[in-house]
Amino acid sequence: MTAVLPVGKLPHHLLADLLKHAPSQHERVLLGPGIGLDCAILDMGETALVLKSEPITFATQDIGWYAVQIASNDIATTGAVPRWMLVTLLLPEGKTTPEFAAEIGEQIFQTCRQMNIILLGGHTEITYDLHRPIVVTTLIGEIEKSRVITPRGAQPGDVLILTKGIPIEGSAILAREFAHRLEGVLTPEEIKSAQRLIYEPGISVLRDAQVAVGAGRVTAMHDPTEGGLATALWELAEAASVRLRVEGDRIPIPPLARKICAHFGLDPLGTLASGALLLTTPSQEAPRILAALTEARIPAAVIGTVEAGMPEVVLLSQGRENILPHFARDEIARFYEQQALE
Repeated sequence: MTAVLPVGKLPHHLLADLLKHAPSQHERVLLGPGIGLDCAILDMGETALVLKSEPITFATQDIGWYAVQIASNDIATTGAVPRWMLVTLLLPEGKTTPEFAAEIGEQIFQTCRQMNIILLGGHTEITYDLHRPIVVTTLIGEIEKSRVITPRGAQPGDVLILTKGIPIEGSAILAREFAHRLEGVLTPEEIKSAQRLIYEPGISVLRDAQVAVGAGRVTAMHDPTEGGLATALWELAEAASVRLRVEGDRIPIPPLARKICAHFGLDPLGTLASGALLLTTPSQEAPRILAALTEARIPAAVIGTVEAGMPEVVLLSQGRENILPHFARDEIARFYEQQALE
C-alpha cells in the first residue's frame, strides 16, 4: 500500500527527485529551483528580478497582512527590494461573506501600500471543500545583478548570525489560534504579548536584511519558515555544500516562546520561525553587522560557524556534538494534525 504523506512540506528527498525533472535550464535563469533556494532569479541585464511564490495555510487572523510580509521575507534574503505582486485568494465555501472577502482584500491592499508594492492582479474564488482561507502570493523583487545574494554564497570561515530569536511566528500563531488553551499557563497579559509577536518584534525580516547588507559583506541569507531554524540550517548547508557548526546555547529563544512551545509539546528548533533572519558573513565583518543591527534595535547573535565538509549541521550542546535532527515536518503542522485527530 502506498504511504500517504503527512501535512507539511514535501520531504527533501522527494522534492529533490521531483526537481531533477523540472525544465528550469535557461541562459537567463541565474537561480532556479532547489533545496534551500527559496527564490528564483532572472537575468535582466544590469538588473535581476527575484521571484517568490508563498502560501499562507496555518494563520487565519490578519491573513492578508501576513501573506505580503512572509513573501517579502524571502525576497529580502537576496538583497532585493519587493516591487510587484500577484495574489491567489481561495475562500471557504459556506463561510465566506462579502464582508469577509473585502476584509482580507483590504489587508492585502493596505500592506502593499505601506511597503510600496504594486498589486498587478491574480485570482479569487470560493473553493469547494476548503475549511479555511488560503492566500498564495507571487512577489517580484528587483536588484542590481552584481549585488544578488543567494544561499549558495556561504563560505568556510564565515560565521552564522541569527536575528531576533525563535520561533516568533509559531508562538504567535498558537497564541492567536489557541488562546483558550493557554489560559492558566500564561497570564492574560502574556497571551496578548504572544499574540502581538507578529508585530513586535515582528515577522518581517526586510529591515534586518537591509541593515545587515548595508553594514558589511553578507555572503548568504535564509528565512527560517516551515520546519523552523533546524530546517533552515539544513537547507543552507545543502545549498552551499558546507558543514555548519551551531552552538545550541547561543540560539536566542525568548522565555515566552519557550513557555508556549513547552506547553504544546513542540520543539522550538522545528517550529515555524518567520521573524528571524539567518545570515552568514566573514568573521571579520561580523562585529560591524552586529553593531549595526544593535543600533537599529534588532537583537542578533552569532550562533555558529561555517566549515568545509559534506553538507551537514552539527549541534554543540552541553559539551557534546550531535548531528542536528531533521524535522520531517513543521512542529505546527504536526500539532494541527493532532488536533484534527482528537
